[in-house]
Amino acid sequence: MKNILVCINFDELADLQIDKAKELAEKFNSKVWIVHIAAPNPDFAGNNEDLKYIDSNRAKELREEHRKLQQYGNDLKDKGINTECMLIQGPTIDTIVDESVKLNADLIIIGYADHGFLYKLFLGSSSPGVIRKSKVPVLVVPFYEK
Repeated sequence: MKNILVCINFDELADLQIDKAKELAEKFNSKVWIVHIAAPNPDFAGNNEDLKYIDSNRAKELREEHRKLQQYGNDLKDKGINTECMLIQGPTIDTIVDESVKLNADLIIIGYADHGFLYKLFLGSSSPGVIRKSKVPVLVVPFYEK
């Protein structure tokens, strides 16, 4: 297992996913690719002031996500794990599957948290879609609140 793709969402699962990637990378001398898929820029019809405000806020969000991503990467590098980080905008499921092919991933690590009906209705979960579309084995790291 040479390449492990870890798809994080900066939620309660991220630390668990990174820990599992570290454990596997140490055992198999693997490279870890930490990826966060950011939502694509919204299509918006409004005036220029609205667009400037949205662009400015979106840029701040992406910078903060990039900073967090790099921190995860630096923590693994400090532990001797060969690690690269990527922040990619796009549709989540297709982007994960596409990146797994581009990176020649041997394993995808994703998370799954059991949320309520409204969360699932509006936000859904990427895990089932990745499992259905991926040609690469997928390790699902569960998180259940007690």
